[in-house]
Amino acid sequence: MTKRMIIMLIIVGLLFGGIFGFQAFKGSMIKKYMASAGNPPQTVSSIKATVEDWQPQIEAVGSLRAFRGADLSSEVAGIVEEIKFESGAEVKADSVLVQLRAEDDIAKLESLKAAAGLAGITYKRDQAQFAAKAIAQAVVDTDAANLKSANAQVAQQAALVAKKTIRAPFAGRLGIRAVDIGQYLQPGTKVVTLQSLDPIFVDFSLPQQSLSQIKVGQTLVALSDAYPNEKFSGEIAAINPVVDAATRNVQVRATLKNDQLKLLPGMFATVDIASGAANHNITLPQTAITYNPYGNTVYLVNHDGKDDKGKDKFVAKQVFVNTGGTRGDQVTVLDGVKEGDEVVTSGQVKLRNGSTILINNSITPSNNPNAQPKDN
Repeated sequence: MTKRMIIMLIIVGLLFGGIFGFQAFKGSMIKKYMASAGNPPQTVSSIKATVEDWQPQIEAVGSLRAFRGADLSSEVAGIVEEIKFESGAEVKADSVLVQLRAEDDIAKLESLKAAAGLAGITYKRDQAQFAAKAIAQAVVDTDAANLKSANAQVAQQAALVAKKTIRAPFAGRLGIRAVDIGQYLQPGTKVVTLQSLDPIFVDFSLPQQSLSQIKVGQTLVALSDAYPNEKFSGEIAAINPVVDAATRNVQVRATLKNDQLKLLPGMFATVDIASGAANHNITLPQTAITYNPYGNTVYLVNHDGKDDKGKDKFVAKQVFVNTGGTRGDQVTVLDGVKEGDEVVTSGQVKLRNGSTILINNSITPSNNPNAQPKDN
């Protein structure tokens, strides 16, 4: 019985030993195969680091204001008798826009003119009689006063009649008509808006730190989201001599060219003011930078000889960089990358130091310094 037990234990031991030995052999072979195979190369895109001239700029958001603008209204009450303009029309200065009913006022003016004429005749006659010593000086003085009063009444009534005609105070573009024929207007009732659009003002605010970088006559460029691919040139026209004590900002007004009348009062615009000399910076697409709490990094593309098939072999090298300002899709690199270095722009998440890489630039990230958002 003991002998059978020993034989059985030996057989079981040999069986388990064979199983464990086979598993160990299989694991070592897999490990050897994986070690010989290595990591597969990762496909990335890349770009050559270049030096570009960046003009320092001051940016601000402002509102457009007409060079001249007013809501036209009547100074006196009256009924609209005639409308002599079309909504949206261009008009010249002093053009008649609206005529109020003025027959009664004109008749009264003619009556006052007649009275003034009589007062003038009386004054001249009494002057002749005074020269002949037929009347006293007091009569002549009274006639002179009556003549002045009559002329003043004529001038007053003539001014009232003139106010019955609403004219354009300056040349510009009219807005939408706000009155109709037969409507009774109270003084101050809006008739139409009139705006002079070329040139046009843009008002914006800058922090007080920017005062040393701007001056009257300095050129600038304005952009509007209404015309995303168009720039409007202009220059600074005035700088407010007072800094707002609450915000520490100073208000600035610039004049923009608007010969095609595309810009309208009330629109907002982004203003770019060139300041100082241009800087020479190494720039990269922002997608090339990996931002980390411990430091920003990029992957450089290094040549690592030839592979088994005689093709060029490239590996990734991670380096730390210091970044500067951004503009559009680009970012400046202050150190860590030299001009001409080839830098990975996409696919970094798959890389580590020394990873073998394949370069495929059929699709690359945007690298536009003047990138604009697009509506999809």
